Amino acid sequence: MQPDDSQYLQRKCRIGDIDVHPTEKALVVYYEVEASILGESGNARHEEKKECQKIIRLRSLNASTDISSLARKVVEECKIIHPSKLAEVEHLLLYLQNRKKPSSKSEKKEKKPLKPRELLPFEGMEIDEEANINKIDDYIELLYENIPEKIRGSTLILHLARNPDNLEELLHNETALGALARVLREDWKHSVELATTIIYVFFCFSRLYRMHQCLAECAIRGQRRTDPHDSCSSCSFSQFHGLITHYKIGVLCMNIIEHELKKYDLWQDELEKKSKACDEDPDNQSLRKEHEKTLKKYQSFLVKQEQLLRVAFYLLLNLSEDTRTELKMRNKNIVHLLVKSLERENEELLVLVVSFLKKLSIFLENKNDMAEMDTVEKLARLVPCEHEDLMNVTLRLLHNLSFDTGLRTKMVHVGLLPKLTALLGDDTHKHIAMRILYHISVDDKSKSMFAYTDCIPQLMQMLFELGEERIDTELISFCINLAANKTNAQIICEGNGLKMLMKRALKMKDPLLMKMIRNVSQHDGTLKQLFIDYVGDLAAQIKLEGNEEFVIECLGTMANLTIPDLDWELLLKEYNLVPYLKDHLKPGSAEDDLILEVVIMIGTVSMDDSCAVMLAKSGIIPALIELLNAQQEDDEFVCQIIYVFYQMVFHQATRDVIIKDTQAPAYLIDLMHDKNVEIRQVCDNTLDIIAEYDEEWGKKIQSEKFRWHNSQWLEMVESRQMEDAEPYLYGDDPDALEQPDLFYSTDGMMPPEPGLSPDFYSQFHSQNGDFSACNGAEARPATAYGFRPDEPFFHGYGSSR
Repeated sequence: MQPDDSQYLQRKCRIGDIDVHPTEKALVVYYEVEASILGESGNARHEEKKECQKIIRLRSLNASTDISSLARKVVEECKIIHPSKLAEVEHLLLYLQNRKKPSSKSEKKEKKPLKPRELLPFEGMEIDEEANINKIDDYIELLYENIPEKIRGSTLILHLARNPDNLEELLHNETALGALARVLREDWKHSVELATTIIYVFFCFSRLYRMHQCLAECAIRGQRRTDPHDSCSSCSFSQFHGLITHYKIGVLCMNIIEHELKKYDLWQDELEKKSKACDEDPDNQSLRKEHEKTLKKYQSFLVKQEQLLRVAFYLLLNLSEDTRTELKMRNKNIVHLLVKSLERENEELLVLVVSFLKKLSIFLENKNDMAEMDTVEKLARLVPCEHEDLMNVTLRLLHNLSFDTGLRTKMVHVGLLPKLTALLGDDTHKHIAMRILYHISVDDKSKSMFAYTDCIPQLMQMLFELGEERIDTELISFCINLAANKTNAQIICEGNGLKMLMKRALKMKDPLLMKMIRNVSQHDGTLKQLFIDYVGDLAAQIKLEGNEEFVIECLGTMANLTIPDLDWELLLKEYNLVPYLKDHLKPGSAEDDLILEVVIMIGTVSMDDSCAVMLAKSGIIPALIELLNAQQEDDEFVCQIIYVFYQMVFHQATRDVIIKDTQAPAYLIDLMHDKNVEIRQVCDNTLDIIAEYDEEWGKKIQSEKFRWHNSQWLEMVESRQMEDAEPYLYGDDPDALEQPDLFYSTDGMMPPEPGLSPDFYSQFHSQNGDFSACNGAEARPATAYGFRPDEPFFHGYGSSR
């Protein structure tokens, strides 16, 4: 067509789907452009269609963006989007707004767990004839001849079985399967090649079995899953299961594996003897030649045996998809066979063995078997390794085992800590490595070991490289645990470490990052002194509305700062904190966690004499008593409130208020015999100080101690008085019990200690809201990551998976 034949060009645009960009903050609009060249008469002379897409990048989209307004703007400015699509655009923008960001722009996706690589043809499978399903009867006949013919017949059947189109017909051929099972049962000791080939045939059928199990699981979850052989698998599953049960293929495979592992041990012993003989007589050439000959035989044996082991283990792995079958394997000691095979060097075999162990490791019985067989020690040599799939599945098995406290300790003992730390720099494996390290960091004994690796500097670098991006939960949870150790906390604060953490936490209002800082603040010595520069910033955050978790961590951090150089009075006045503290003591005024932190904060501030007076005058003591009544069933609240009274009775002004103007001593007397040991100890020491300074309360306290230590005797006396209606035992004076000369000896009772410092009871001061009675012990930080390692991760075979 010549240009002068046409009159004009007509274009039409048809809108298609609108979707979100897979990685960026952007919408992708799909549309079709139709171009028509019209002739003089207006008829189309030539038409072309082209599918196009337009990417609308939304750089301003963030958590505070008004989605409705942004959607309207997108529709108005993008002419190819019809106004009727506004609701759809708004929905997609909302999805983008809530979509989780990757922790780093350069971060690669974590490698997904892979199943072991499919079995490939191996040495001995080559044959000079093409297998034909129509000649199956001829192949069966070969199974009744000598070993070479049996190998040929089984190999031809294997070639048929490797084609999925033949499986259905073979599965219905009971003669063929029966003959194969008989030959395997009778001749497996005579030929490794024959055993390998026949097991491979059954392995081909086991893939149907495993596929059926996967389809069944998908159906239970309500998922749809299509497969080219669905119809075959569904109709053949029950038949194959009956076949395996009837011929006892699984048991036979395990017997074969056990036998082969014993042969391997014998070969190892033989090689060791000949190697030792050569070392003792290095000039004996005949010994050396014999050793080399034996070594060649061993290498040939090893290649064939590992082919057999791989196909046998793979068959068992497929059969273990049924939990009942897996339990039978466990009873036949499958874990022992697998762990024994970890000594091999064949990487493909190791991938299969470790994958099988990972599958079994979620059951408690199997995990215990692995612990007894030193599985962690054998896995340690595989980390790191160059085979990526083996490395991945090994780390995942270690992750499963790391839920057990004893196995975590073993991981440290066998030197896995520095190896796992080195993997933090590997984008492929760093996530799974961090999860294992996180579990290890839960144990207090293991926390200190991280100080001798470069783990903490790597983690700090990860934190600082994030900029304004959200910190990954695994990363910050790991850092929280490490900060609970003093040596680790010192490394964290090196250079500008603490300054950078505080700057980010205050800017992002990140409660988990502040929890990490709070753990750092709990350590005595120079670490607490570092926080003096940030006390004002922390105090300014306390009155913030809408982020209670962050406020709790700020309060907890300030409450940890029991240092003499801090002017608490100036701080309370400058930020007007006393009304805030008093208001948040009212039951129900806030969440219990926040109220508890306020109580702990008051306990810390009360160490200062002028602050204690300020708090007493504000009416905080009655508020504490009211809170004590409301929370009397919560031991942590009770202990922390009593600790506040303990601090206040050291100061003259507040002591007089507590003794004369409140009923706090009466409450303390009631708690003298509480079931909680820590509460009793704090009460006793507080009452001893009160008894020393107030004679009247001293008598009441001494009387109560007398009643307690002589309760049985008093019960007997009161009982006799009730029965005999006798007058008072000591006359008619009802106050006779208050006469000092009638008291039993108080030897052994805790005497008043007027010189006792508040620091004596610093061991009862809660750290991070968790009361600890152990002096110097670190409170375990609360974790934000999924599940805790000490929660029941492992299942028994009697429970659901």
